[in-house]
Amino acid sequence: MKKIIVLIVCSANVMLIKAQKHEFLNPPKFSDTDLSKLKSVLDENAPAEILYKSAHFILDNSTGNLHKKYFYRVKVYDKDKAEDWLNLEVPLYQSGTDKETLGKFKAFTYNLENVATVPVKVEKSSQYKSKESKHINITKFAFPNVKNGSVLEYQYEIISPFAYIIPEFLIETDTPSLYTEYVLDAPINVAYSINYTGALAPKHRTIEDQTIFGAQYKTYRFGYENLKGFKTEKFVRNDRNYRTKISAELHSTNFKELKQYSSSWDQISKRLYENEDFGDELKMTKLAKDNMPAGVLEMKTSLEKANAIFSYVQKTFTWNKERGIYTDNGIKKLLETKVGNAAEINLYLVMLLREAGLKAEPMVISTVDNGLINLVSPNISNMNFVLASVGMAEGYHLYDATSKQSLIDELPLRDWNQYGVVMTKTKAIQLQMENRKKSDTFLTVDAKLNDDGSISGSYSDKDTGAIAMYVKDNYDENPEKYKKQYKENFSVDFTGIDSKVLDNGDFESTMKFSSSNLIDRIGKKLIINSMLFLNKASNEFDQTEERKYSIDFGAPTMKVKKVILEIPEGYTIEEMPKNKKIVTDDKEIEYSYTIEQKGNKLEITSTTKIASADYPKEYYPAFKQIWGVASKQENQVISLVKK
Repeated sequence: MKKIIVLIVCSANVMLIKAQKHEFLNPPKFSDTDLSKLKSVLDENAPAEILYKSAHFILDNSTGNLHKKYFYRVKVYDKDKAEDWLNLEVPLYQSGTDKETLGKFKAFTYNLENVATVPVKVEKSSQYKSKESKHINITKFAFPNVKNGSVLEYQYEIISPFAYIIPEFLIETDTPSLYTEYVLDAPINVAYSINYTGALAPKHRTIEDQTIFGAQYKTYRFGYENLKGFKTEKFVRNDRNYRTKISAELHSTNFKELKQYSSSWDQISKRLYENEDFGDELKMTKLAKDNMPAGVLEMKTSLEKANAIFSYVQKTFTWNKERGIYTDNGIKKLLETKVGNAAEINLYLVMLLREAGLKAEPMVISTVDNGLINLVSPNISNMNFVLASVGMAEGYHLYDATSKQSLIDELPLRDWNQYGVVMTKTKAIQLQMENRKKSDTFLTVDAKLNDDGSISGSYSDKDTGAIAMYVKDNYDENPEKYKKQYKENFSVDFTGIDSKVLDNGDFESTMKFSSSNLIDRIGKKLIINSMLFLNKASNEFDQTEERKYSIDFGAPTMKVKKVILEIPEGYTIEEMPKNKKIVTDDKEIEYSYTIEQKGNKLEITSTTKIASADYPKEYYPAFKQIWGVASKQENQVISLVKK
């Protein structure tokens, strides 16, 4: 199924819009009336509201540095629900000896006290620095003395030697905004491609040539008024894809001669193969020849060779969680330490596959959390991951050796993001990525009911495929936190929780449980929910407004919940639910509920099948109906009566 998304690309060459009478880069003076406001005029329930928001990007004509200037003024109505605004984080990028620096910084908390405005300055000395990754350092500030009714105001400047990419600026956020603007000023001989994504159109916009900063510049200016907060929908893996946002990438320079930087995927592929941290690494074929796994070259089929090489790389090397399309320390270092970033591991996989005579190519992608690729505006800066592809008669097969549980064409959920670009030495091939491998979840309860109203037994939670990889990543991040969720999310007492990867790559957690509050005792009767603590408490497809965005699960799925209940001696079944099945006409969505008595035990099974990884928004009513049936069915009770 195809996702549906609004995508608009604005080219400086075709989008010439007459200037309107609006003044940009002119923040209104601070007004005491803002402190007296009791609620947002755009959304009376909003915990905060943006009064003024500006991003100004200037390419310095003399130094070549990019100056990124930000100005925010935010009204806080409920500080307990506006936590994202109470702390400011400024990311600074560095690569080699080049690095961004924090320039002008000014921030205040304003409060109204005894009819007077009292500003409290955020001291630069109070900043806290942390290293997010090899290339990102974050400077953090906390606003002091924030109360309900406070106004937060801050402005800062980042001076950057990296002028190739103008950072993406989010126009549409969760917080309503009275005014938001985007301004880019670039020297006339430096051209940028402007990428405009989303459904909202600016009220004020100007694209023109003018003399500023003592030189000829092209200016891009977009202003928005009265933007309501973005409403997130369930089953959207990255809603940033749907938000209105603007980014820019260097297209060309024209000093003494015209030099193009971004024009086609083929040219991007050519430049990648000329890059020392990509193409030059792939040239070191001796590293592959000297480390070819034993017996691979004698295998008969290409698929056998590919799978054997993949298994070797997967088991031998460990991913350090660093993404990117370029190597950090190089493949030689990878062979020494057995640890590397995504590019090092999967590029080495490509090298080995090629050495075995296979048609292997690196494929660059943007992971789900990084956003969708804009195919019509080639831009390598938006890519952040490398996979290995192998061309065979039936098409391309994909591999990702960064995951210990991945298989051929069975990739982690983060990888499945609509499109990838296969980079060959001569051209680039756009490849649609559709996850067709089913991922299953099996939840099994084996329980014994007791005459005193208590219940005890065992519980297992097993995942397969891409979901198993996702769960394993969560477990690895914090095993204790992962196990704790069972105790926090269920109304039973769990003990002996054991989580592990099975030999076949599935991830399973097993545990014992007991509870005294799952059974209602009424006279001689025991009343119990047929699904115990696995019942679907509510309909997750509960959206009352019209669905706007596609429904994305990441993978075709099947979820099986099985409950085995041992009936206490001396009791008979007085009443129990009936079997139920509902399925769409196209067999895409299916739900079934069965209950069967076997001696002194009841077996209750609910099965939900979703045939595709994602669906257009038009499927939402079908999901809502079927999930409603499931919720109703799984909240029916079994009545046992004592003889």
